[in-house]
Amino acid sequence: MLCSYPLLFEKNLHTLVWGTESWEVSAVPSSPCTVANGPLKGRDIISVIDEFGPDILGDSVYEEFGGKLPLLVKFIDAKKDLSIQVHPDDALAMERHQCFGKTEMWYIIAAEPGASILAGFKESLSPEEYKRRVADGTIVDTLARHEVHPGDVFYIPAGRVHAICGGVYLAEVQQSSDITYRLYDYNRPGLDGKPRQLHTELAADAIDFRVEEDYRTYYGNTIGRAAKVIDTPFFDVRVMDLDKRSLANGQKLTISGKLRGFHRKMKKYHSFVISMCISGRCLITLRDNAEQPAPDPDFPRSVILSAGESCLIPACCADYDITPISLDTRILETHIDRKKPSWWKRL
Repeated sequence: MLCSYPLLFEKNLHTLVWGTESWEVSAVPSSPCTVANGPLKGRDIISVIDEFGPDILGDSVYEEFGGKLPLLVKFIDAKKDLSIQVHPDDALAMERHQCFGKTEMWYIIAAEPGASILAGFKESLSPEEYKRRVADGTIVDTLARHEVHPGDVFYIPAGRVHAICGGVYLAEVQQSSDITYRLYDYNRPGLDGKPRQLHTELAADAIDFRVEEDYRTYYGNTIGRAAKVIDTPFFDVRVMDLDKRSLANGQKLTISGKLRGFHRKMKKYHSFVISMCISGRCLITLRDNAEQPAPDPDFPRSVILSAGESCLIPACCADYDITPISLDTRILETHIDRKKPSWWKRL
């Protein structure tokens, strides 16, 4: 039996001192997601991958990452400012914690007027100056502040100091890691009433002190197409605006006049695909074709995603249609592109 259907998951909510995180698709051992549909309902994703690893991850991804799901995706609702923090890269994380590093990307879904994020230094800083700034509480003043609006994207490679500020709701795509080094936390207590641990010394070796000219990520028009947001050695991300009116105007209709959907031929990437519904509502339906094994009749061939929901489409069946059910449907999609040449992974 192959695991050949789109997997939905039970909500996996984390309440923190600054707000909430919904771990949409997680195989982090401390907080794995539980399958919510089909014959595998009730099983945690780690055990499912242990049984169906190559089907789900794709052969090359399965081999490269030792049978582990290499990505974690979240919805983050920041009511207050997060701590000033940084994440280690793969080498440092493996040396210290025996796990993946943590490179991530943020897609802003909603933001209160004037809301912002912090990402990268705005001025040159030495390691010694960094420690002094942390000690006297002025580290925040050295960081670049960016006012944000829906649709803005920020790439946060391992080593870049950053923080999400209050009033921001976003989707996060990241390596599968929960390693965070806090530099500064505004001297506030955690939910247990005690100060949260800081990692000033550990962070010092992880920080990239370079100053960039621009920290935003720019991308093209997304209406009726899968627009490339970012391609990295760790994940690729696309965004699609699937407005029913736009699809109709583009003649994406069947003879009967019904919407036929937006075809996603993703098997060529040899990877699983994670789809996050940013807004609206859509139907994801697997296609049947000669290259794909006959589907198990007990496996669901389609799922409905509403805003704030996500699904994982296994690599073995990553050929599907996305059909909008409501107006202004927007999908954020991530996968690992193993069509890239081997040198790409070393960048």
